[in-house]
Formats: sequence, structure tokens, C-alpha cells
Amino acid sequence: MTGDATHDGTGTLLLGGAPIGRPDDASARLRAALAEAEIIAAEDTRRLRRLAADLGVDLRARVVSYYDQNERARAEELLGELLAGRNVLVITDAGLPGVSDPGYRLVVAAVAEGVPVSVLPGPSAVTTALVVSGLPTDRFCFEGFPPRKPGDRSRRLAALADEPRTMVFFESPRRLAATLAVMAEAFGTDRPAAVCRELTKTYEEVRRGPLGELAGWADENVKGEITLVVGGAPEPEGLSEPADLAAAVAAREAAGTPRKQAIGEVAKENGVPKRVVYDAVVAARNP
Repeated sequence: MTGDATHDGTGTLLLGGAPIGRPDDASARLRAALAEAEIIAAEDTRRLRRLAADLGVDLRARVVSYYDQNERARAEELLGELLAGRNVLVITDAGLPGVSDPGYRLVVAAVAEGVPVSVLPGPSAVTTALVVSGLPTDRFCFEGFPPRKPGDRSRRLAALADEPRTMVFFESPRRLAATLAVMAEAFGTDRPAAVCRELTKTYEEVRRGPLGELAGWADENVKGEITLVVGGAPEPEGLSEPADLAAAVAAREAAGTPRKQAIGEVAKENGVPKRVVYDAVVAARNP
């Protein structure tokens, strides 16, 4: 298995990136790791065996289940195996362990104990949806699944209304329409977004448009794995006209702010040099 036991007797924790749709997207390194593994911790053992069969891999490892409900207890057990010198491969149903899937707790525990952690890179619905969305990719954040309860969901999304980065979410098809409606309310109906469904699979679909339009479309019976990509908040438009800059300084002065400080504040808030603001103030006082 990739990542043999180290000289101090501990094993290696290996996180395997699983295909998010087509089995033939699996890397050669993942195939080898599955064939050579001593212990495999799988989110769904049946899906693991189906993937192995699709890849033509004969599993010789001890396979244990590792999913949300048993993650805490299983992480302790797997850490014990690692400390005893046995290698552990973690694999989820799709994508990378630890990204809205089990794996994070075990990584934290392994790092704390000095156990080597390695990754077999693989497909990720987060970055796949991001690059196909047509939205800015230079800065983005991953927000996982929005809260299920309507009140919690509304508060979480309202808190993201001013987030300037492109946002990526996972969502259940059952809650898609409700979530898009809340997003349209929180971010504005014109905010650009993309609904990515069944990425890399036979019925892959990417629907792009403003949130208001997508919310109406999602009233239909949408099915499949869903990844949402939403454009970040637009940059606030700053003042640029000399008269407006001078008026902003005058308002601060009237409130008791010294002129020099007021000029600096107005310049910073509007992204213009102090000299430009100063000249605007002088021009306003000497028409």
C-alpha cells in the first residue's frame, strides 16, 4: 500500500479520492491502494465493493464501515490500528474524505499523535462544479450543506450576503427549491449562480442563471447529486465625482471629525488617493 509503516512503528493514514461519478475516473494510485490495503474504512462498504469490482480490484483488506453516525467511535479504533503499525485507507462514496464526508476527526487525531497522513488526490465535486459554473474561480469558499431547518438556513445564508468570494454548496435535491428561494431572498434575485447536477455522470446537467430564475426552475422534480455555485457579492460602488467626495468629507466634518482624518476615511472607503479627495475639498471651497 502507498505509505508503508514508518520507522517508529506507526502506520500511515491514507485518504483516497473516489470518483464522483464514473468509475474510470479513479486514479491508478487509488486502484493500487485498494488492492494493497491492510484496512479500508469505507463510508458505504457495499459501494466500495462495487467500485472495486468496476475497477477489477480484488479486495484483500479488512473492510470496516466509517460513516457519520459512527465516525467518532470508529476514529478512535482506527487510530489504535495506526499506532499499532497498520496502514489505514479511508474512502468515501465520492470525492475526498473530510470534505462534507467522514475523515476529518481521524486526520486530526492522527496528526496529534504524529501519525503520517497522505492523500491520493482525486475528483472533487467542489472544484469540478466551480470550474464548470462559469463564475469567478480566483477566490472561492466552500460552505458545505446549508442547515436543514428553515430558520437556521435563512440566518446562515443572510450572513453570507456580503461574501465577495464565489461560494460552493452541497444540497439535497429535496431541499433545492427551498434553498434557492432563500438564496434569492438573501443574495438578490439577480445574483448569478449555477446548479450542477450529476456531475461526470451520464445525465450530467449544469443550469446557469440568476438565482430568481433558478429558484423557479427548481420547483420541478429535480433529482440526483446537487452542487450549487453562487457568485460573490459585487464590489460596492464607491464615490468618484469630486463634488460627492467633498460632500462626504463635509458630512464627517459636521459630525466632529477633523478634516485631515475625514479626508483619509473618505479616500479609503472609496478606493481613491487622498490627494484626489483633498483636491475635491479645495475645489468645493473655492468654486
